[in-house]
Amino acid sequence: MPEITFVQALRDALYEEMRGDDKIFIMGEDVGLGEGAFGVTRGLMREFGSERVKDAPISEAAIVGAGVGAAMTGTRPVVEIMFGDFLSVAFDEVYNKAAKWRYGHGGQFRIPMVIRSAFGHRAGNSMEHSQCPEAVFMHSPGIKIVAPSTPYDAKGLLKSAIRDDNPVLFFEHKQLYRIKGEVPEEEYTLPIGVADVKRKGTDVTIVAWSLMVHKALEAADVLAGEGINAEVVDLRTIAPLDKEAVLNSVASTHRLVIVEEPNKTGGVGGEIAAIVAEEGFELLDAPIMRVASLDVPIPYSRVLEEYVLPSVERIIDAVKTICTY
Repeated sequence: MPEITFVQALRDALYEEMRGDDKIFIMGEDVGLGEGAFGVTRGLMREFGSERVKDAPISEAAIVGAGVGAAMTGTRPVVEIMFGDFLSVAFDEVYNKAAKWRYGHGGQFRIPMVIRSAFGHRAGNSMEHSQCPEAVFMHSPGIKIVAPSTPYDAKGLLKSAIRDDNPVLFFEHKQLYRIKGEVPEEEYTLPIGVADVKRKGTDVTIVAWSLMVHKALEAADVLAGEGINAEVVDLRTIAPLDKEAVLNSVASTHRLVIVEEPNKTGGVGGEIAAIVAEEGFELLDAPIMRVASLDVPIPYSRVLEEYVLPSVERIIDAVKTICTY
C-alpha cells in the first residue's frame, strides 16, 4: 500500500470524484490558477478546465452563497474557504442557508455541497488565521462536520462528503497537510459519523480529532512506558458525533480525557462530557478531564502560542490525575 501525504490524499479524492461525476465542480479563492493556498487543488484546472475549477473573488459570503444556490439546482459544488477563521464572513450562508435550507423548504431542495477549509494553528499565524471553529457550527442542525487526522481518513471521508446529499463542513488541519500515511490505490469510502479507535487500551480513554489525535497517540506512548494503557478514540466526525464509540470505550476503561485544540469554554469537549455524564455516568471511576487551549486569542508569539495550545505534557498530566482515582 503506497504512502502519500494528506494533501495528495485530498487531491486524489477530488480527481477521482470529478472524473466520475461531471456535476461536481470546485470554487474558491486561488483554487485554479493558484492551485490552492496549500496545494490541494494543484493540477485540477489543467485537467477539468475553468468551468469546473472556478477562481472566485475574495468574498467568502459569495463563495458559500453561490455554492448553496448551485447545489439547489442539481450540481455538487466543493467550495474552498482558505482559512476556517474566514467562515465567520460567510456565517449566515453556512449556519442558516446551507444547514437549514432543505428543512425550511420541506425537503424540496437538497444541498449536496462540501465546504473545505484549513483550520488550526500554524506557528505564528496569530488570532485570525489559527482558530478551530467546529464547535460554532456544531450548534447548527443540518450540517455535517468532518475533521480527519490521517491521509487514509481524509481521502475516504472527502469522497463520502462529496457524495452526500447534505452540506458537509470538511476541516483540514494545516499541520497535517504534509504528514504521510498508507492509502489504498483501490476505490474506498469511509462512513461519516463513525469514529475510529486509533489505539486500544484498558486504563483510560482519550478522545480527540484532527491534529490532537497525533498528540494523544504521542502521550499514550509515553504513558505506556509508565504502566498506563491509554485507548485513543479518533472522532473523525464532529457532527454527527459517534457517541456509541465514546461510551463503549469508556465502558471498558472507566476514565475519560477529551483533547481539543479550540479554547475550552463552549467547546465540542463539553458536549462529549455532557453525553457521557448523562448516558454513562455509572461507567466512570473518575472525573472527566478536558485538555484544550486556554480561553484567550491565539497569540502571534510562538512562545506564547505554545503555552496556550494543548500539549502532550498536559495530556499526560490529565491522564495521570484521573488514574489516581
